[in-house]
Amino acid sequence: MKIIFSDFDGTLTNHGKIGAVFFDILNLIQKNHAELIIVSGRSLSWGHFILTHFPINTAIMEGGGVIVYRDEFGHIKEENLLPQESIDKLVKITNKLIKEVSEVIMSADSFGRRTDRAIEIFQMSETAAKKTEKYLIDHGVNFSKSDVHLNFWLEDLSKANAVSHFLKKYRPTTDINDCLYFGDAPNDQSMFRYFEHTIGVSNISHFIDQLEDKPKIILQGSHNEGAQGVFHYLEKLFK
Repeated sequence: MKIIFSDFDGTLTNHGKIGAVFFDILNLIQKNHAELIIVSGRSLSWGHFILTHFPINTAIMEGGGVIVYRDEFGHIKEENLLPQESIDKLVKITNKLIKEVSEVIMSADSFGRRTDRAIEIFQMSETAAKKTEKYLIDHGVNFSKSDVHLNFWLEDLSKANAVSHFLKKYRPTTDINDCLYFGDAPNDQSMFRYFEHTIGVSNISHFIDQLEDKPKIILQGSHNEGAQGVFHYLEKLFK
């Protein structure tokens, strides 16, 4: 495999934390001359953190809304996959949501988001969560749940659309069959549909009945949860 695409939360982390096994994964991939590209619902600001703190050169953030990468000179660049007018419209919709649903809890990283927004849906009451989802549906706003947030956005943004664009523009000689994807949540479905080689770490079992598009391989057992599952699978693959 040339490129390992992976979700972040719940897939490269365990119980919300980056652990030692994450660095084992990085070392394993580097040792085998492959590349790790994170595809996450996290904010653009998290993308900058990832590139500046780890040996990673590309991150696709905000559920496919923006690509953060290092150019040939090592400089960090960004490419928005949403036009500016839609970004401006999202600001207005978010401000109106906050006024109309006073109980809504925006994510702590909202200040660092550009092409989508995130809500701490699991910290809200069921009534407030339903009001929020109704508001988004009534205003024609797309949304999806990860294992940490409800993310919402405009237009046809998805992880798969962003990865398809990335491969055509930045890795045109890479065969899609030389790539694989790890995920663990409903917002990974577009990737499970797009790639031939897809792996769900074992904690995806919490969502499996909700998925229309499932990973080709689902790891089993507590020893294959999150980053541990990614490491164990890659260790066998590279052997």
